[in-house]
Amino acid sequence: MGLPFEPCDMIRVACILGMFVFVSCDSQETKVQRFLLKGNLALEQSDTDRALYYYQQALALDACFADALNNIGTLYYRAGDKAKAMESYTKALECRPDFLNALLNRANTAIDLKEYFTAAADLDRAIRQKPDTAVVYFARGIVHTRLREYPQAIEAFGKAIALDSTNVEFHVNHATVKYYQKDFEGARAELTAASRVDANEPNIYNMQALIAADEGRISDAVTLIEVALQISPKDAYFLNNRGYIRLLQNRLDEAEADINESLFIDPYNGWAYRNKGILYLKKKDYSSAERVLRQAMEIDPSIDRLYFYLGSACREAGKKAEACAFFRESEKRGDGVLTADQLRTCR
Repeated sequence: MGLPFEPCDMIRVACILGMFVFVSCDSQETKVQRFLLKGNLALEQSDTDRALYYYQQALALDACFADALNNIGTLYYRAGDKAKAMESYTKALECRPDFLNALLNRANTAIDLKEYFTAAADLDRAIRQKPDTAVVYFARGIVHTRLREYPQAIEAFGKAIALDSTNVEFHVNHATVKYYQKDFEGARAELTAASRVDANEPNIYNMQALIAADEGRISDAVTLIEVALQISPKDAYFLNNRGYIRLLQNRLDEAEADINESLFIDPYNGWAYRNKGILYLKKKDYSSAERVLRQAMEIDPSIDRLYFYLGSACREAGKKAEACAFFRESEKRGDGVLTADQLRTCR
């Protein structure tokens, strides 16, 4: 199984275009704004080197020009350097503490870096500053979801939907949390609302497939995940979820091919490592199962039933103490999947 959503998009340079204040004389402020405009135009043309040059020229004239610092942060973010992006957004906020775009950008970067409490603090600041911004509540819902704070996530996504009911992503994530709570009827209702917004959104079918799989409707799950993949054939999450469904069918070779392809596309998807762990458990390769399940835990310890599968791998490998520790954590998290035989192991 894999998360059918990603954190909300960064607030890009497009949000800043039009924020220029020109004056009639050729003042330093005018020069700074001209460099910003040139940088934005270069970025629109995908010329990141030239964009960075113009932003740096703006900063040479005004070292605390928050718009340029924010945009440089976005350049770093797009290049995959999240640490440098965080530094730039932080400098932008030091120069302009109430800069909403930088707050949202830093929060979303913090989510990517799994710095959830940093993200939450920035989002709370953004909410106090502008409480009618739907995307802020959406991002807050992502943070609560990652922290397994599902009631708070439901509330945050609900607020986002109340402010903007036309965003299909809000509905899908609301449904996802209800799915995590095993509220399948609530999840289905939210997915129906999502389909009214955009019936071609593949995440709707991906989520419906996972619900069907959990309810034992495997043939329905297969049909639904295939619809998602028809719309988005190379989506790593959808491929991984088809692999998960094929694991439930004991079609192990096909499942392995899907999971491996998913990991080739996105080698940082902890859910794919979890599913590969399930594959190894089914193959009775317990040492490999433990190895990849621990990789999943390093990437994202909040993954559903991860501790149950780790406990199962350790139990079969004769590591009783570790197995029992993982089983206790599984029960604490409310997985509710331990068998009587597994429970007896830890008595």
